[in-house]
Amino acid sequence: MNTIAIIPARGGSKGIPQKNIIDLGGLPLLAWSISVARAAKVLDEVYVSTDDDEIAKIAKEYGARVPFLRPKELATDKATTVDAISHFILKLRMENNCPDIVVLLQPTQPFRSVETITKAIEAYKLTGSGVVSVSRVAEHPVLMRYFDKSTSVLTRLLGNVNSTVRRQDFSEVYRVNGAVYVNSVEDYLQKKSLNDNPIGVITTELEGVDIDTLDDLDYARFLIQHKKLLIPSKLIPKVS
Repeated sequence: MNTIAIIPARGGSKGIPQKNIIDLGGLPLLAWSISVARAAKVLDEVYVSTDDDEIAKIAKEYGARVPFLRPKELATDKATTVDAISHFILKLRMENNCPDIVVLLQPTQPFRSVETITKAIEAYKLTGSGVVSVSRVAEHPVLMRYFDKSTSVLTRLLGNVNSTVRRQDFSEVYRVNGAVYVNSVEDYLQKKSLNDNPIGVITTELEGVDIDTLDDLDYARFLIQHKKLLIPSKLIPKVS
C-alpha cells in the first residue's frame, strides 16, 4: 500500500509570523517534521502542502516534495486542514499518483518520533480504521466543570458521574494530541473529522507539544536546551 506523509504548512500565520519556518534548535520548524518523516522507512514519500514560495524552497532543501502550491483560498484562517489535504490528494490523482494511506504530520508538533509514526501506520494497517496519537492527561475530567459567567453556576463536564473519588483511583484518561494522524484517502475526501479517528497510539507528553504561541516556542526551545533532544537533521541531513 502506497503510504505518504503530507505536512501542511501555510505561510500566513498570525500568532508567530512565518511560524512554520521559524528557527528551532538551529533548524526551521518545518524541517523537524520533514526529517523525522524521511527517517521513517514505512513512508514512501514526504510532501509539503503550502501556498508560500519560501516555505516550498525550504521544504525541498530538507528533502520533501512540493509538486505544486496550495491555492490562497485554502491558506486562510478559515480553511481547514482537511480541506487542504483533500485538495492535495485530488491534485495527486490528476497526476496519476494517488496514495492508499495518508499520514498527516502537523509542523507545529516537532517532537514526534519515528517510532510513533511507525506504530500509527502499523495500527492503521491492522485495523483499517483512522488512527490518531494521544497522550495521557494529569487532570481528570471528573473534576472539570462548565462555568456560567453570568450566574457563577458550575455544571459537571461528565454529567452525573460521581466526583467523590480518590485521585489515586482515577482511571487513565488520554487526549488527542494531533502529532500523527493516519487515514485512508477517502476519509479526507469525505471530510471526516480526524480528531474522531477511533484508533489511538500513545505518545509521550513531549511528542504532544504544540507550538502555537511565542510562549509555546520558548517552551520548546527550553526543552531542546535541557532535555538534550536529538536534532532530526542528524537523522536525515539537508539534501542541498
